Amino acid sequence: MASCEWVNAAVVTACVFVAATYLFVAQTYRRRRQREGSAGRRRYSEVEDKPQNYFKCVLAGNSYAPFKHFKREGKEKEISLKIHPYEEEISFLLEHPPLIKFCSNHPNSDMGNSYSWINTEHQLESLAETLRKEKVFAVDTEQHSLRSFLGFTALMQISTQKEDFLLDAIALHDVMDILQPVFADPSICKVFHGADNDVLWLQRDFHIYVVNMFDTAKACEVLSKPLKSLAFLLEAYCGVLTDKSLQREDWRQRPLSAEMIQYARTDAHYLLCIADCLASELRTAGLDTSACPDDKFNFFLEASRRSNTVCLQLYVKEIELSPGASAAASILSRNWSKEGVSTWKAAQTKDLVWKLCAWRDLAARIHDESLRYVLSDHAIVKLSINIPTSLENIFEVIKEADFCYGSQTSHPSLPSPSPIIRNHVDELRLLLQYYDTDISDVLKRHQQKHLDRTGCCRLSIYNYALLSEITLKPSATPFSWQNGGKSTATAGRKASRELFVQKFSCKSPVYHNCRIYANDGRLLCYCDRRKLDWYLRRDLAKIVEEDPPAIMLLFEPKGRPEDEGNEFYIQSKKNICVGCGEKNHYLRYRIIPSCYRMHFPEHLKSHRSHDIVLLCVDCHEKAHAAAEKHKKKIAKEFEIPLFVEKIADSGESNTIMVKQWSNGGADEKGVTPLQLRTAAMALLRHGSHMPLKR
Repeated sequence: MASCEWVNAAVVTACVFVAATYLFVAQTYRRRRQREGSAGRRRYSEVEDKPQNYFKCVLAGNSYAPFKHFKREGKEKEISLKIHPYEEEISFLLEHPPLIKFCSNHPNSDMGNSYSWINTEHQLESLAETLRKEKVFAVDTEQHSLRSFLGFTALMQISTQKEDFLLDAIALHDVMDILQPVFADPSICKVFHGADNDVLWLQRDFHIYVVNMFDTAKACEVLSKPLKSLAFLLEAYCGVLTDKSLQREDWRQRPLSAEMIQYARTDAHYLLCIADCLASELRTAGLDTSACPDDKFNFFLEASRRSNTVCLQLYVKEIELSPGASAAASILSRNWSKEGVSTWKAAQTKDLVWKLCAWRDLAARIHDESLRYVLSDHAIVKLSINIPTSLENIFEVIKEADFCYGSQTSHPSLPSPSPIIRNHVDELRLLLQYYDTDISDVLKRHQQKHLDRTGCCRLSIYNYALLSEITLKPSATPFSWQNGGKSTATAGRKASRELFVQKFSCKSPVYHNCRIYANDGRLLCYCDRRKLDWYLRRDLAKIVEEDPPAIMLLFEPKGRPEDEGNEFYIQSKKNICVGCGEKNHYLRYRIIPSCYRMHFPEHLKSHRSHDIVLLCVDCHEKAHAAAEKHKKKIAKEFEIPLFVEKIADSGESNTIMVKQWSNGGADEKGVTPLQLRTAAMALLRHGSHMPLKR
């Protein structure tokens, strides 16, 4: 009996020990899983230590608030979102373009290894003092946009006639405004190439406004150069070859590689030489006596005017009324017909595309990443069509979409899926799994992860304003393309239209309606202010009226418009849309397409303004659609190809075959016009160095 009791006690003890051991192991395993999960959630914020996280002052954050421009002392009341802080100085330069001498000797020899790396505030102040003594210097910038929502300036290159400077714009980000007075000084000319974006980026990051600029790309436009790229100008004028693929390098890395330093220095070092060569050509073109004096104008001053017009641009944050709406519309327009979505699934797919775009927009703003880095457009399409529900399937669909559409080949260093997707995959799965999920609930849940101190995402200077406001742009009501989606899509189109108007509409009146009279008092023509000034500067006319401006010629002109039966020149023109009368914005519209005009006789091409009218954005869109439809009709009726797909050698001498329509067969011979043009340019530029086999 005692033996049985002992056995039972031993069994009970063993069971208790096994149970305790199991509970201990299970609890230990659970704690380890929790630690691993917590580490996984924190991995993005702890490991991804981006340089912009150390900026103390950011002028353009990722919130939905508009960008605030610099306010000059004494002019605070005059500054608004639409008025340039230095508009007065730039306007004076537009009316009185300066004559500039860029360099006394061309620095087209070897740059050497000497340059100054500027990365401290003291060095920057010393550089600013040096630049104040210069009459002209060259500028270029290198940007980084892949790992930032709005992007930021990572490097600035400045070259004088004596020295090259490379400015670490990351280390100096908070003190770069030291250069603000130098760039705003109208007595110092700043030489850029293709400065349309650089001007805006400098405003966005440092409140630096460029006043008095010479843009070599604008000079190429005035001279009608066949190519305007900096690589072409470097080779043509300086005999320097440069690898433009380095432009896509990660300019955040420190230290920079020797190749990147060489590339950055080259872009700015030779700009003064190029500007001097182009200026000489501009002055020579202005002295050409073969043209009629009435048609001549100062080419150099025109290039200067166009350059300083770029300076009048103001940086504006692109803010949508409904975040993600324009991206969703763009994705659907580009991919809808290709994917072949069934009708019954169309509404659900469109709804998911918008929800994913809205979620991606907020995630990119909060984490300060580009939209592409967070989730590619192709991945959004595949997720919306396939609707995976498990974590493994979601990751697999994203990775497959990125691989199939070349995202990984163009950016091989990008992880797919991104760490943000892995960190917030639960929210993504919620959007995909439940069709009726309220998008605002998901976005608020995403936002709350950043507001919680124990959360897994970093609170930074870029997202602080966005998160502290707790104001989400998407409506609190569920979005549906069938019901409420119409109003949201309309809001997206309205926002896109406003951005288009702001970017592409004419920034100043097209018709100045200045009058030119003959010496007998007869009206010769209406013209712009530029032509009026041309006669006055040469003492060929005198002012007879101030407002509106009018001059009288001091010589006998060759002919009179009314004598030639051409009343076009003696008619005043209004700066309004000829379709609806809109006065606030308009664009130039060419009635005769260039694809036809290029084949016209010379006497019909000489006065291009005859077929240019002003149309507002809405009328311009309607006219363009009607013109494209009519062009297709003409192409079909007269068998005139609009787009040449293939150009092939027929086998006969001096004969080529043009193929307009293609069946897409693999054995089809010929090359595309783009390939032919690329090969021709390669022969012109590098033909003497190419092997005979090529």
